[in-house]
Amino acid sequence: MAEDTNKSNPRKLTGTVVSNKMTDTIVVAVERFVKHPKYQKFLKSTKRYHAHDAGNTAQEGDKVTIIETKPISKKKRFTLSKD
Repeated sequence: MAEDTNKSNPRKLTGTVVSNKMTDTIVVAVERFVKHPKYQKFLKSTKRYHAHDAGNTAQEGDKVTIIETKPISKKKRFTLSKD
């Protein structure tokens, strides 16, 4: 059931390309602000995602949008958006 919801409404994340050294794969760092539960201060949280980039079109430092897809390999669950 949960798999069906991902197909109809995939997550879209925006981040910066931090590595493009692999063939057809980029690493995208996505930053978000998270509120600390006790101190109520906003902290910057960064997570890195592996994404499929057919043709190696993205370069390091580019702002890109990645879309959730079915698993492509052990770590790749996202693909580069064409937008």
